[in-house]
Amino acid sequence: MPIEKLSPALDNIIDSDAPIEEHGTGYGGSEGPAEGPVWWSDGGYLLFSDIHNNRRVRYTPGSGVTVDAEPVNRHNGLTRDQQGRLIAAEHDGRRVSGLERDGSTTVLANQFQGRQLNRPNDVVVKSDGAVYFISIHIPPTVDIPPPPRAVGTDDFWRISAVGRPGAFEVQDDGSVSLATQRLFADMRGEREGVPDGMKVDVEGNVYCGGAGGLHIMNPGGETLGIVVHGQPATTNLCFGGADWKTLYFTSRNTVGSVPVKIAGLPVPAR
Repeated sequence: MPIEKLSPALDNIIDSDAPIEEHGTGYGGSEGPAEGPVWWSDGGYLLFSDIHNNRRVRYTPGSGVTVDAEPVNRHNGLTRDQQGRLIAAEHDGRRVSGLERDGSTTVLANQFQGRQLNRPNDVVVKSDGAVYFISIHIPPTVDIPPPPRAVGTDDFWRISAVGRPGAFEVQDDGSVSLATQRLFADMRGEREGVPDGMKVDVEGNVYCGGAGGLHIMNPGGETLGIVVHGQPATTNLCFGGADWKTLYFTSRNTVGSVPVKIAGLPVPAR
């Protein structure tokens, strides 16, 4: 069954027979998968990263898929800030950037304490404009020259204006308390897929890629059900549509969606 129900509470979030649609395929490759979907509400379309092919792709409901821009520094995670800019975690640029409305690019972060970032991976913007992002370490087995003077671990960062996802308490000043780190959910299983991509709806339910598909959890981390979309892994996801009740997701090679009953938190954050 495409929607696996593990708790009766799932009925409040998604129908057990909700249709799972594929909107495009053939993305990704050895340099990276399809990734980073973000809904562009004022245009009525979805943007996502095709990392391997170094391009940004646009999906417009009713019209299909087109290339939005290339090259794009193999950006990964995408979101928007309160200024309406497209915020991108760039692999090749090793930076977090903002695409201005006039087409110019503003660098938001590319180093920390004099050391260049490794490969920014995903990014989110809080309602107060603070930008949080993850920078991943480039392993020596990858055929990429080691970055000089790079931050050498997988790190979680905040810019003022991080197979078992953890949780941190965010303080009143926007900082993350590492002392509060705890296990949020165990999403391992015998099927393919690891925790990747994460979004929250207006009632606090959490959606994240995991073993077998796209896991839906309550605010306490209990898995209520799994959207079994049939792809080897979920790489990222976002809410979209006019009512924010379409859950879009990327896999390694495809982009798809499934309707839900509860609206996701809008982007930009309000």
